[in-house]
Order: sequence, then structure tokens, then C-alpha cells
Amino acid sequence: MKITVVGTGYVGLVTGVTLAEIGHYVNCVDIDNNKIDMLKRGLSPIYEKDMDYYLKKNKDRLNFTTDYSVYNDCEILFIGVGTPENEDGSANLSYVKRVCEDIVKYGSKDLIVVIKSTVPIGTNDEIDSYFKSTGLRSKIYVVSNPEFLSQGTAINDVFNSKRIIIGSNDDYAIQKMKKLYEPFIESGIPFLVMDRKSSEMVKYASNSFLATKISFINEISNLCEVLGADVNSVALGMGYDDRIGNKFLKPGIGYGGSCFPKDTKALVDLANKNNYNLEIVSSTISVNEKQKRKCFDILKGLINDLNNKDIAILGVTFKPGTDDLRDSPSLKNIDLLLDESANVRVYDPVGLENLKKMYGDTIKYFNSISETIKNCEAVLIMTEWDEIKYYNYSCYKKLMSNPIVIDGRNCYNKKEMKDNGIDYYCIGG
Repeated sequence: MKITVVGTGYVGLVTGVTLAEIGHYVNCVDIDNNKIDMLKRGLSPIYEKDMDYYLKKNKDRLNFTTDYSVYNDCEILFIGVGTPENEDGSANLSYVKRVCEDIVKYGSKDLIVVIKSTVPIGTNDEIDSYFKSTGLRSKIYVVSNPEFLSQGTAINDVFNSKRIIIGSNDDYAIQKMKKLYEPFIESGIPFLVMDRKSSEMVKYASNSFLATKISFINEISNLCEVLGADVNSVALGMGYDDRIGNKFLKPGIGYGGSCFPKDTKALVDLANKNNYNLEIVSSTISVNEKQKRKCFDILKGLINDLNNKDIAILGVTFKPGTDDLRDSPSLKNIDLLLDESANVRVYDPVGLENLKKMYGDTIKYFNSISETIKNCEAVLIMTEWDEIKYYNYSCYKKLMSNPIVIDGRNCYNKKEMKDNGIDYYCIGG
């Protein structure tokens, strides 16, 4: 099939590359000339495992352009642009609406428009109504097809999806989508069809549930600290119950990234607008915001005056395997340290360039852990990169002026750290 994907960010580019991999011819469209120029050279504008490999492998089936005429050279058009968070927590749909306006302006043939972007419940119906109101002679079929990707493993997540969700009541559109995804369906991936509102809700409900599991285990970890229990043992014991499962039960300093914070807030906002109090999800957000400052609060209990103290931050991205800093707990801690006039020293294997755009010369950046922690009063671990997890922890005592390690991701064995003379604090233990 000939496919057009609008947006070459995280969702759009992964969608385009994986569809090309299963044999489709894909035009990827973006308004950003720099992104398109990079992609034409086979370079990915996002940090994602295996992306460069699949870009090169499928270069004969991938075309990158800023030309809207490709809207008329496809059977199916995917909208994969961003829906960032507004100040009130609602989803910003301006980019999605702009694409829809461009479809009306440049499109002239029957088309299946697939909403891949995460949008509030009812948006697909509104888009359908918009197309019908324009008086287009061509037939537009609007389909909801939410993504369920995890940054750092997104391409693998597509090839090993737990399900493909299609929101449509039109048999023609459903059959075309089934044909599009035929290689995945034949591999055993479930293909689920439902109405568009339910499809949209699956995305929000899934992310909110996973976020809730994270906040739940963090609440349990905080109580374990008070009672003297080991939260890692508790999580292990819980995970053996297949009704609960062991995923997303790792205690830490909370979730971040482009999905969980935005989607939980958008769902609460939607509920509020419909006069419903979504108490569990609201509590999930509240717990997460408090958890983000957990390491800083421990530090303040140990060193009250941080003025002019050298404090190291290890890891700034919201998770390993990505250069994404959106809503990362590290940012909260950097801000708190700067407010206390501390000297902030930072290491991350891939996130420093993005961090520099935010903080400039207000903090110091280093390319190795050893350089970062040298002569520091304390270390805060924010991201569980392998480089950090497998660092020779004896170096903390050798290099730091005061070997205090506050581990927000439980990277190390508490007993071993204590036995090596390191003042070690982790989450929930």
C-alpha cells in the first residue's frame, strides 16, 4: 500500500519506519525542513534504538518531504503529530487540527485518515464531523488507531505488539486497516475493532493504569521506610501473583516522559469538564509530583546548607534508552538544587545536549561519572543507565569529598555500599 504519515517525531517516525519494514511505501511529511534534511541523509532526529538501522534498510520504501501533494498519493494517511499539554492539563490539538485543514486544502481523493496521535475521547468523532462539514466531494474515513509505544524500545514494541486497536464502525475502513496490518495479524498480534471513543479511551486508560501502578508502589515504598520493611522484597512477592504482575512495580522517584504525565492530566481534565472526579488518577498525579523530590528531601535532611556545595546528578533523562527530558524527575531536583545555590554537576550518556538547551551555563556538564562526582559532597542518581548501574561503586569513596549517594532508582545493593564505607540511601529500604 501507499501510505502517508504526517509528523516525523516519536510517534510518526516509528509508524513510518515500521510500516515500510512490512512492505508498504511510505511518505513521511513534516513542516520542519531540518528534520526532513536529516532523514533524507539517513539520520534520525530522535534517539531511538535501531532507528538508524531501519531507516537505511528501508530507504527505497521511505520518502521524506515537506510537500503536501503526497496527500493525494496514498490510500491511508496517518496523523502522528504531537498533542502537548496545555497549561490547564488539557491536550493541545492545534497540530492535529492543522493537518486536518491541510487534508481539506490539498486532498482531492477518497482517503482513510488514521488518528495515531493521542487525543481526548471524542476527538475522532469531531474530526469526522469537521470533514463532513467542509463539503468535500471525496470520502474521508476517520479511524482511531492509538499507539502503545515505550521510548527506547518503540520499534520492537510495534513488531511485538500486545494488540492493534482499531476504532471504526465502517466496514470498508476496517478491512483496509486489516489489510495494512496483515503481516502483524498473521504473526499472532490480536486485531481488536471497537467504536472510536472506546479506542481513544483504551490509550488513556492504559497509560493511567500503568502510572497508577508506579505511584502505588512508591506509596508502599514510603510506608516500608517508616515500618522497616524492604519494598523490593514486597514488590517481588506481589509480582508472583499473575493478577498483579511484576511490571511497573519498581520503586523510585516517579514517572516522567512524554506520555504518562500528559495523558493522566488530560484524562483528569476531560473528567472534570464532564463533572466527574477521577479520584484515583488525580491521586496518582499528586503522589508522583511528591515522589520526584524524594532524593532532594533526603539530601536536605543530611546537608541543610547546600550553598556553594558541589552536588552531582547522575542521569537526566526520564528513563534509560532515550534522550527525552520531558517531565523527568531530574529537572525538578536540578531546579531545587539551584534554588539552594548548590553547584550542580551533571552526567548522562545521551541527554546532555538537550539539557544544555534548558540550563545553559548555570550547571556543569561532564562526559564521565568519575569526572562528575570528583570532590562532590553528594550524588543523586536519577536514571538507571547501565553506565551508572555497573559503575565501580568503590570510586564513590575514592573520588568524593563526602561519599553520600542518594539513589532514586535503587541501582545498587545497600549492604555492599555500606560495607564499602559509602553513606548510601535508596528508595523504600
